[in-house]
Amino acid sequence: MTSLRDVAERAQVAVSTASAALNGTRPVAEATRRRVEQAAAELGYRPNLLARGLQSKRTRILALMFPAPHSGFGLTEMQFATSAAEAASELGYHLLLSPESADPMQELRHLTGLGLVDGVLLMEVRLDDERTAFLAGSQVPFTMIGRTREPGSIDYADIDFAATARAAVAHVAGLGHRKLGFFNLSAETYAPQYGPAIRAGAEFARAAAEAGIGYAGDFRPGSAEEGAKAFERLMDAHPDVTALAVMDDHAAVGVITAVARRGWRIPEDLTLMLVLSSARVAEMFHPRLTTLEPPSAELGRLGTRMLIDRLQGDAPPQQRLVPCRLVVGDSSAPPPREGVR
Repeated sequence: MTSLRDVAERAQVAVSTASAALNGTRPVAEATRRRVEQAAAELGYRPNLLARGLQSKRTRILALMFPAPHSGFGLTEMQFATSAAEAASELGYHLLLSPESADPMQELRHLTGLGLVDGVLLMEVRLDDERTAFLAGSQVPFTMIGRTREPGSIDYADIDFAATARAAVAHVAGLGHRKLGFFNLSAETYAPQYGPAIRAGAEFARAAAEAGIGYAGDFRPGSAEEGAKAFERLMDAHPDVTALAVMDDHAAVGVITAVARRGWRIPEDLTLMLVLSSARVAEMFHPRLTTLEPPSAELGRLGTRMLIDRLQGDAPPQQRLVPCRLVVGDSSAPPPREGVR
């Protein structure tokens, strides 16, 4: 196996200089750093993270704790993870993706108890999340992608749900719609008190009220079949709804099916929007759906950088909200004339 001494000899520097260049433990001239990195690449050198950890009490490994939904990891979830891993790599860290089991606290205790991670990045945060209290009590540095009910001084990067809801409501109101329906995430798919579901529901209701349009939001379908049934219930109770925002991609499939069964068409008879889905997912639907695309890559990078900043020294709390991006597809149109639908 190639050693650090081999790298130092190839780069014609001292072993301590080679170590500093690769590990970032002290400043090294740019030309020297590049020469050391080239030597390491040519020799196929891989640092021994455990040995480095014993010397510096740092492993430069971060853990991303992700309680995956029952449907598994989708494109949007993987965008969070890959962007976080890229940000960690750019700053000389490694990111360990740790999908949580049925008992997330057991997984967290096990992972932090091993002493192999310098810090933890929490995702899928609940309003009252016991993981934050455990990490704070264990003095394990952590940040959140998402936020608790009262985050206090905890670093976080999260979606600006208020701005996102206002953008969605302004879009449909601008087209002339006077009543909006909203299908939230199902309680069975995501944990109770799941922050995005609670905040999205509250902010969509508030945005509709502020815009002076009607709102119907007491629906939580989590599958295509449930989406179709929820749409029928919505139409029975609120036949004047002409625009619908859906948070679950599978439920949106059911809505499209139910619309077709009635002999209706999208967008002529119903404007349909996805919420917190990527534009690439929206393109898989026919017609291509309008979506509120989450800033997955930006949040993943922000959360990771906040955690590394926390590891490198005391700093004021960093708390950022980033709105979703409205991507208008082929499923948006003015509402049908009264009686024409």
